[in-house]
Amino acid sequence: MKALLIIDIQNDFLEGGSLEVKNANAIIPLVNNIQNKFDVVVATQDWHPATHKSFASNHVNKQTFEVIDLNGLPQVLWPNHCVQGSFGAEFHTDLNTQNIHAIFRKGTDIEVDSYSGFYDNDQRKSTGLHGFLTELQVTEVYICGLAADYCVFYTAKDAATLGYKTVVIEDATKYIDKTNYEKAKQEMLTLGIEFVNTGDVL
Repeated sequence: MKALLIIDIQNDFLEGGSLEVKNANAIIPLVNNIQNKFDVVVATQDWHPATHKSFASNHVNKQTFEVIDLNGLPQVLWPNHCVQGSFGAEFHTDLNTQNIHAIFRKGTDIEVDSYSGFYDNDQRKSTGLHGFLTELQVTEVYICGLAADYCVFYTAKDAATLGYKTVVIEDATKYIDKTNYEKAKQEMLTLGIEFVNTGDVL
């Protein structure tokens, strides 16, 4: 069984969003086109409380994109984004959600960020995604969405570590920082993660 994991295609990461990823809207038609090639389609959704400690606004005298220690983990301080129930947290209206079997929300604990679709960043709390895929006997996961150097990267790493054949659909994702992404890609390659484009899937 093959699953497509659609990572965080939410308004705040798209054009005009508070944490906009450059040219991110361009991936939406690609993601829509490939959904019917998979046995299972799931989506992840950043779903932060307004008081989340990954937000720069919740720290005195701290700037956006500054890195702090948060409960023993390095934490980038982000602009407020994907706040629970907000427009920014919603999936973009152009994204076809009719084929999505399940949605897994992450980043709900104010004390720890959650880049991966599988676990919080401290690896203590599971989103339930692994259990869901295991129950459906999924052995291969194909990952697309936002952003390539953060949530896609961490989701792919966890998938590979959990034993899935892991494939990143590279043209159906966009990165925040090119240098950061190139470093992340090298790490993914060393884990045996494969890279394809949507044309290969179709």
